[in-house]
Amino acid sequence: MSKEKPKVAFYWCASCGGCEEAVVDLAEEVLKVIELVDIVFWPVAVDTKREDIEKMADGEIFASFINGAIRLSEQEDMVKLLRRKSKFIIAYGSCSYMGGIPALANMWNRETIFNWVYSESPTVMNPDKTTPKTKIEVKEGELELPLFYNTVRTLDQVIEVDYYVPGCPPTPQVTKNALLALLSDELPPKGSVIGALSKSVCEECPLNETKPDKVLIDSFKRLAVTKIDPEKCLLLQGIPCLGPVTRGGCGALCPNGKMPCTGCFGPLDGVLDYGGKAISFLASILDVPPEEDAVLKAIENLPDPVGLVYKYSLARSLLRGRIIKKGGGSE
Repeated sequence: MSKEKPKVAFYWCASCGGCEEAVVDLAEEVLKVIELVDIVFWPVAVDTKREDIEKMADGEIFASFINGAIRLSEQEDMVKLLRRKSKFIIAYGSCSYMGGIPALANMWNRETIFNWVYSESPTVMNPDKTTPKTKIEVKEGELELPLFYNTVRTLDQVIEVDYYVPGCPPTPQVTKNALLALLSDELPPKGSVIGALSKSVCEECPLNETKPDKVLIDSFKRLAVTKIDPEKCLLLQGIPCLGPVTRGGCGALCPNGKMPCTGCFGPLDGVLDYGGKAISFLASILDVPPEEDAVLKAIENLPDPVGLVYKYSLARSLLRGRIIKKGGGSE
């Protein structure tokens, strides 16, 4: 009698769907994965329902790969169920691991977001200023929507997470590495990042050999209006590339495409706040007088500092977001 294969689940919270595509991008390797595990829950690809998971014994699922941040009450409820039913929970991708791009909404709150989306946006026609309600009575009965939370949270701010797989999305190789690591007899300590590397993106980047030991520039430039030398380190050209402070394992895909690293693989080991580390690094390469006017001129081409250094990690940061006063003002 053949040995029962480990049960694996995939679930999608607040994200774009790219992490689901990342699993599909394993291509023929998916067949090898299926030989090793039994996928018992994957709403976008497998016809199983919540009730099927509820009927399972606690801990029956070997590993659940959960992508996306927690924005809705339904997502919180579902990940808590998967936590009970799973031996391992893996925060899969940047949104689950650090909050991701959805967590940039933590610069606002539910009230200001709803005001813009359903009332103030110039393309919206909503004279009654109708907004989503969690419950409403209609002639057919009661309709219910999940509660839209005031802030976006990372997966480990809601449930205990065993391992993290970074990336927006994780590459097929990182996904495969993570699966093989879980199925091995030598798992790293809980809380570890798996599938990726412990060195920076720069160490994978082909342009790294053009970068001196000390990079110094007099200003930052915007990529869209700068002619790039494809054979020269982007930092030397004033483009804010976050490769030096970002975990490697992606194969330096963005720099290979002559685009700056934006930090989707998150911090290196031992870094408490990715955005703080990124700010510190960018400040260290600016060679300008300390006067305020000189500094402001050097950074005038960074119109969205939060979006630059916390693009994927605001929910996981020490700041978590911005405090919004009642009525929409900020502190």
